[in-house]
Amino acid sequence: MPLALVPALSGSAPSPAALSASAGCCRPRSGVLSAKAKRIAAAVGRGDGSYIQPAAQQQAGSGGGGGGGGGHAGDGGRAPRISFRQPKARPSSWNAKEAGGGRSADSDYLSELGAAQQYNINVTHGQRAGMIDSLFTGNKLGHMTDIADGSLRTYEFRTYNNIVGDYYIAPRFLEKVALHIAKNFLIDAGSFDSSLRCPLILGIWGGKGQGKSFQTELCFKKLGVEPIIMSAGELEHEWAGTPGKLIRERYRRAAEVSKVHGKLSCLMINDLDAGLGHFENTQITVNNQMVVGTLMNLCDNPTRVSIGQGWMEDDVIKRIPIIVTGNDFSTIFAPLVRDGRMDKFYWDPTEGDLIGILHQMYKDDGLSEHDMLALLRAFPAQTLDFFGALRASTYDGQIRDWIKQDVIHGDIAEENENMKELGKRLLKQEDLPVFEPVDLTLEMLMAEGRRLVQEQEFVNSMRLSQEYLKPQRNIGRSMIGLSG
Repeated sequence: MPLALVPALSGSAPSPAALSASAGCCRPRSGVLSAKAKRIAAAVGRGDGSYIQPAAQQQAGSGGGGGGGGGHAGDGGRAPRISFRQPKARPSSWNAKEAGGGRSADSDYLSELGAAQQYNINVTHGQRAGMIDSLFTGNKLGHMTDIADGSLRTYEFRTYNNIVGDYYIAPRFLEKVALHIAKNFLIDAGSFDSSLRCPLILGIWGGKGQGKSFQTELCFKKLGVEPIIMSAGELEHEWAGTPGKLIRERYRRAAEVSKVHGKLSCLMINDLDAGLGHFENTQITVNNQMVVGTLMNLCDNPTRVSIGQGWMEDDVIKRIPIIVTGNDFSTIFAPLVRDGRMDKFYWDPTEGDLIGILHQMYKDDGLSEHDMLALLRAFPAQTLDFFGALRASTYDGQIRDWIKQDVIHGDIAEENENMKELGKRLLKQEDLPVFEPVDLTLEMLMAEGRRLVQEQEFVNSMRLSQEYLKPQRNIGRSMIGLSG
């Protein structure tokens, strides 16, 4: 080893002149550094960015002899120290490791982000507060700015702005709905012991036409709840598993929008027994089983809901209450309706509830609560739907007069050549009248009620199905069109 390189190994930096002297045959006799010596000197000077040979020393070194005396004048001629450490790399998101290790030891943030999320990371995480572009979200834009993906614009929430006017809400009905929603949100907020078993589902059941769904909607409007509404028709699909996934998707959407928009929300399923009920001659499908299993799983673990994505430790959503309506919950799978999962509420309106609902319906016509009591006692076995149909049928006379006088100019009969004008007028939506409310009296309601009761009796008494549907022996069911 040349002696001129010994100081470099011991921590002292040789001068360019010393390096050139050690180069031997690379140094020309004229005293000018050779090209090889210049490259060595430049590499030493750029070692870690901390040592760069001053120009004056370079000139001195290049003009000096081969003794290697090219040190600083102010430190006794001793050459500065050279650092052989590698330059410190700048931090980059491309090689940053995921906190906690991720799925493997070599996991980085971007790959973990792409594997864990099923939506576009450039769109969503560019808008989410606390992520990449959190500087631009701020407090005004909120948690999710919803600029590009539109995920918060397409949701099936009901605001009930179409319900205008004063309607009667049964006090015990409102109390039951309010308690169920409040209890579930309080448990999610940590107001109770975690060991408390609170039913996630409120099952409202009772006779047909008693106003279960409408009373629930009135409660939602009163409490400021924006629910997602599902019907029994969505609990069956040609593809197995679709209804169960739909319930989970809408449950997660209700939880997300409730958190983002700051609104009370819930999932409501109307006529649950019509979609899941086990009757004598109905077939149980895979979708029935998966919907029941989905609802039971939501009750047991309402904050960890999967829609097919990989499980993550921080994928915890808000607890969202579920409200279902039906006529007979005894037809539903028993483990779903047990007390730990479903809180049952039998809605059988009292006479006071019915009077309050009907008076709210007819008070603008000048009818009193005493008149409503007389109407109820005149038709004791009828439901609320029956009394609501009375009002709709009172407009029949006005509609009949409009068709005769303004549209077909004659009687409603087959020989009238102007009958086609009715369809043209309705399709064009032009020159349609605005009917004024009928001045109702108690006698008019009584007469219309008797007509509707007579039609009901015809349906129950004629029983034409006994003529058309011949029962099959030893089967216990009727087959349509297969018996002569």
